Formats: sequence, C-alpha cells, structure tokens
Amino acid sequence: MIRQAATEIGIFLIPFAVYALFLIATRSGLLVPALWPLHLVARLVLGSLLLVILSFIMLANFSGAPPNSTYIPAHIENGKLVPGVEK
Repeated sequence: MIRQAATEIGIFLIPFAVYALFLIATRSGLLVPALWPLHLVARLVLGSLLLVILSFIMLANFSGAPPNSTYIPAHIENGKLVPGVEK
C-alpha cells in the first residue's frame, strides 16, 4: 500500500518538477515568488490531479486478474504452504 501511495504522490509531483526544471534551465530563479503565481500553481495542481486520475483509470483497467478468473487462496498441502493463484 505504501508503494502505491508513493507512486501516486510521485505522479502528482511530476508537473511541479517539470516547471522547476524549466525555471532552473532558464536561470530564472527557482524560489522567486513572482515566478509561482497562484493561477500557475492552480494549473499545475489541475494537471497533477488529471495525471493521478488517469493513473487510477489505467491501474484499474490494466492490472489484476483477467475477467471471469477464479482465485484459489493460499492453502496448506502436505504440510507445505501453496500460494494463491488466479485460474
């Protein structure tokens, strides 16, 4: 769960990192408040939220077991633990 949350936080931060790299590349000054106006930060937040929503949609559609599959939970056979499988 921590890995998934960290991935989504990383995806959220991508637009901010790209803008910061742009400011560094243009030598404009990364920490100058005038270069981080509210309307620009709002656009970065909106873009970040769209990326996170897209990643959730992609995760839901392209991960997990195939449709109509059956899950056989982990169990013990002959004293050995057999992991769960999708069939």
